[in-house]
Amino acid sequence: MEAFDFIEMKVPAKEEYVGVVRLSISGIANRMGFTYEDIEDLKVAISEAVTNAVTHAYEANEEGEVTIGFGIYESRLEVMVADHGGSFNLSEVKNGIGPYENNESIENLREGGFGLFLMQALMDKVEIKNDSGVIVLMTKYIDEIGVGFDDDHVSTTK
Repeated sequence: MEAFDFIEMKVPAKEEYVGVVRLSISGIANRMGFTYEDIEDLKVAISEAVTNAVTHAYEANEEGEVTIGFGIYESRLEVMVADHGGSFNLSEVKNGIGPYENNESIENLREGGFGLFLMQALMDKVEIKNDSGVIVLMTKYIDEIGVGFDDDHVSTTK
C-alpha cells in the first residue's frame, strides 16, 4: 500500500467555518508543493463541497457537522468532504465510491449543479457516495512541470 498521511477535521455545519477549511487546505497544499494556481483551485473546489454540506445537509434547527479528510500522498492530495458521518475509514470510503454520473439526480446530491461543475473543472477526479449523507472525494495531482516566470519556457518544479 502506498504510504500517506491522513488529516481529519470536523467543523460545525455553519458558513463561518468554510474559511477555516480554506485556510487548512491552503496550508496543506502549500506544504505539499502545489502551485499557487492549484492551491486556489483546491480552495474553490473544497469550499464548494463544504458550502453544499453546510447549506443543504441539515435542517435549520439541526446541529450538524461536516467532516473533512485530507489524504496526503507523494504525488496527489485526496480530499473527502462528508456530512452526516463519523470518522473516515479511508479504504472503506474509497471502495464504496465511484465517479459522478451525469444521469444521477442532482436532488440526490443536494447540489445546485454549478458547485459540482466547478469541482469537476478544478479537480483531476471527483467521486461521490450518496447513501447516508453525501461524501465527495476529490483528487488533485501535483504537477511535475511548471511554467517559468517569463512564460516562454517550461521548467520542472521538483
